Amino acid sequence: MPTEQGNAQDSSRPAATHLGRRRALLAGGAVLAAGIGAAADELARDGRTAVRATTGAPPAEAAIPFHGARQAGVTAPQQPATHLLSFDLPQTSAATDRKTLRSVLDALTRTLATAASDAPPDPRLRGGGATRLTSLVGIGPALATRLGLNVPDSLGELPPFPGDRLDPHRSNGDILVQLCAADRWTLTIVAELADRAAHAAGAVPRWTQSGFLPHTAPGTTPRNLFGSKDGTANPDHAAVEKWVWGQPGAHRNGTVLVYRRIRMDVTGFAALPEGRRDGVIGRRARDGVPLSGTAEHDEPDIYAKNPDGSYVIPATAHVRLASPRFDGGARMLRRSYSYDDGPTDRGLLFCAFMRDPAQFTRVQDRLAARDALGPFLQHRASAVAYVLPGTAPTGTFGEQLWT
Repeated sequence: MPTEQGNAQDSSRPAATHLGRRRALLAGGAVLAAGIGAAADELARDGRTAVRATTGAPPAEAAIPFHGARQAGVTAPQQPATHLLSFDLPQTSAATDRKTLRSVLDALTRTLATAASDAPPDPRLRGGGATRLTSLVGIGPALATRLGLNVPDSLGELPPFPGDRLDPHRSNGDILVQLCAADRWTLTIVAELADRAAHAAGAVPRWTQSGFLPHTAPGTTPRNLFGSKDGTANPDHAAVEKWVWGQPGAHRNGTVLVYRRIRMDVTGFAALPEGRRDGVIGRRARDGVPLSGTAEHDEPDIYAKNPDGSYVIPATAHVRLASPRFDGGARMLRRSYSYDDGPTDRGLLFCAFMRDPAQFTRVQDRLAARDALGPFLQHRASAVAYVLPGTAPTGTFGEQLWT
């Protein structure tokens, strides 16, 4: 569960607004999971966010543009709710499967663009203003290899990690779609439309998963189910360009998504004394300040020591082991969510974007070996996908896959 990926340069954060009927659920006392942090404002520089002002009335928010060089599911500020869908393509011949993939990507492009517009045709998406839908579509490494697709050389399946208890029926997939919006209603309807379009074009549903964020005031960091502030640090714009988006060329506007469904032992962690919990994480739970610092957004000093020679941030603390200082400064862009699938199955949907998934492997190897948080976590599902570049209004996803 890598979390410390660099110190954000701007502490402002997009509020998880318009939760409406979700607030009744959130009031039950569960503290929910990770927010994007300051990187949201940096990533929105490409103009994907817009607000339409109305004189004499509260400003109405316009749709987030679907078309662009990069997919809005990565570039736009993180939304309060998410829904992931995974599909497989039946294996026939390479030529037939390539044709099917083209059809599926075309169907998803048209369906998602229409749903994200100011006036979606489905009546269930009208009447409450723009959907504010963002989405991304990615290709799994197994499909890329099978069909000889033009994807980054770094794309590949993750290796097994100690302690993994992955459910194959909830992991991987040939095509991954992530939908994000301000409310569950929008996601439910758009997921139905996307599933129907992909299935009609030849794809077979594999798994789905929903997640959510808490209502969070602007400029504050959401908390996860352990009660810890989650998402304090994310890379700034320059670091995102360096570590998240692809190398110059056909993959410049693509990235790689690593997804992990992590079950959390909330009761067991809560039973620890407060000081012990802080040492396990490496930050104070009450304010998110690293044990080596004085403010939440101070970069954790993983080398600071106490007078007795012990590390201020313990050697097995989650923050220390996930530090980018151990990876030459390489950073991930985290877009994680909480999930709640019942009283014994609650946790984190770890979603992180990076240029090379080997970065995640290095971090997770360290965490699996020594992380003090490890006894309270179970990795139950996993997936990797190459997030395709965006598309022009006259184009379709995946145009670069065939070159």
